[in-house]
Amino acid sequence: MSTYRAPTKEFKFLLETVAPLDALSALPHFEEATPDTVYAIIDESAKFATDVLDPLNWSGDQEGAKHHGADNSVTTPKGFKAAYDGYCGMGGAALPMPAEFGGLGMPRSLITLTDEIVHSSNMSFGLLPMLTQGAIEAILLAGSDSLKQMYLPKMVSGEWTGTMNLTEPQAGSDLALVKTRAEQQADGTFKIFGTKIFITFGEHDFTSNIIHLVLARLPDAPEGVKGISLFVVPKFLVNADGSLGARNDAHCVSIEHKLGIHGSPTCVMQFGDNGGATGYVVGELNRGLEYMFVMMNLARFGVGLQGIGIAERSYQRAVTFARERVQSRDVGAPKNPSVPIIRHPDVRRMLLRMRAQTEAARALAMATAYAFDLAEAHPDADVRKANQAFVEFMIPIHKGWATEMAQDVTYQGIQVHGGMGFIEETGAAQHYRDARITTIYEGTTAIQANDLVGRKMAREGGVTAKALVVTMREFCKSLAASNNLHLKASHTKLAAGIDAVERAIDFNLANFNTNVRACFAGSVPMVKLFGIVCGGWQLARVAVEAEKRIAAGDADKAFYEAKLATLRFFADTMIPEAIAAADTIVNGSHGTLALDEAAF
Repeated sequence: MSTYRAPTKEFKFLLETVAPLDALSALPHFEEATPDTVYAIIDESAKFATDVLDPLNWSGDQEGAKHHGADNSVTTPKGFKAAYDGYCGMGGAALPMPAEFGGLGMPRSLITLTDEIVHSSNMSFGLLPMLTQGAIEAILLAGSDSLKQMYLPKMVSGEWTGTMNLTEPQAGSDLALVKTRAEQQADGTFKIFGTKIFITFGEHDFTSNIIHLVLARLPDAPEGVKGISLFVVPKFLVNADGSLGARNDAHCVSIEHKLGIHGSPTCVMQFGDNGGATGYVVGELNRGLEYMFVMMNLARFGVGLQGIGIAERSYQRAVTFARERVQSRDVGAPKNPSVPIIRHPDVRRMLLRMRAQTEAARALAMATAYAFDLAEAHPDADVRKANQAFVEFMIPIHKGWATEMAQDVTYQGIQVHGGMGFIEETGAAQHYRDARITTIYEGTTAIQANDLVGRKMAREGGVTAKALVVTMREFCKSLAASNNLHLKASHTKLAAGIDAVERAIDFNLANFNTNVRACFAGSVPMVKLFGIVCGGWQLARVAVEAEKRIAAGDADKAFYEAKLATLRFFADTMIPEAIAAADTIVNGSHGTLALDEAAF
């Protein structure tokens, strides 16, 4: 099998172009994020992934997590706990967290890259720190000072981990149907009763305590989502001095048998079978879903990174195989002997499709992460507001497109391997299986798409969407002015893609109030359209800088030339798919809605 190597040169180039580190480290909030520090963190993360996490990926998939019915404990695959200890020991859990609670306060632009490294090397492992980050953010946002002091220092260090407990057997993604109930006690605490499903790392053997964030409803709460509250429900109660007390009435009664991510236990959690699980309200009662969406937004961003990470790993494995696999003669040279399959045009097409989409999605994720950082730390309130709007608009696009992209890339990865890709021992199939969940959890692609066309576009009258079109058009002028053939050709395609985006926006705004079903019929193509065109825009930003460095005589010419060629392939082959998506958005609803339900 191939070995994962983090594309650190790529990462550092993105920190010079799409998410300029020099600008970030100039902000007081991120003054510790100097290039020396950031690049050292990237290099150390890359080494840990190659040496520790990647070797456990295959064995963890084969062994899987195990639930033990006698005591409802869960054990993770061999080596996972030691890897987690090493991850926390190198500061991995603390990287994005505030210094007030023991964190390192690094910018999201860096965390985006280190998280991708973890997901590439071992996606099952990476789920735990990803969700703990979200739980910490929710407590930071709305938790009382006592909750913060009680739980955050040990969650930030990684000594304790966190979960998010949303859905239930009858609810699925419709959280208005949540039935888990909370009963207030005389001392101000609550007793929690109910069942939660699909709880990632709801039970495990990594840490001494697990801090569950649980959505529940008080008996007199309003109906629907407005009556949901958020509670901290620890696995073990915590004494006033910070030591662990009695076991709480919260247990994992089983784990799911899944298509992929076998190393990650997905738990059915039962609360309150023995008198009620003790919980502590986070923020105000009946505002739980609002707080949980803090976790949800970070989780959705993180799942998009999972898509990018697994796509990168699939691409690396496919390239290694294509270089080594000798089969068939070279096209156009029939007298030559058999050659490595990377020589064959269609294999090159598949590899470039994998590479170009992965790099585009990564660049778009970095642009979003940089906006995260500016929205948090820029001294100008207007700049913060504009960047926050960009982040909120991009999250459903990033989550939806990057994860759908991962389906295509891991599919192509198997195809490059041919029959060997269908054999588990090559590793290509695991990436395909692991990637499949990313379009489903934390909101399916359709849920992301509905958020995009409804809340993020129609509700605000397309203000952010139209501003994005203006920004991309302004950038396109730099491509048109270039003498580089790849950039000039890419300008023509990208400009057509931006026109297609504008056409789709206009259709959505014109029809949302009068023919809303037509808009939602094209919502998933809308995610694809924005993802491809915005990803192409970011690829082009990178390519423009690459062309400048070539012209300046940079010694790493081959690396920069690859950026230009990758953009050209993306523009020639992916932008047409975006334009087709716009046609589906505008014209496709008639066919989608024509068939009578009884005819299915």
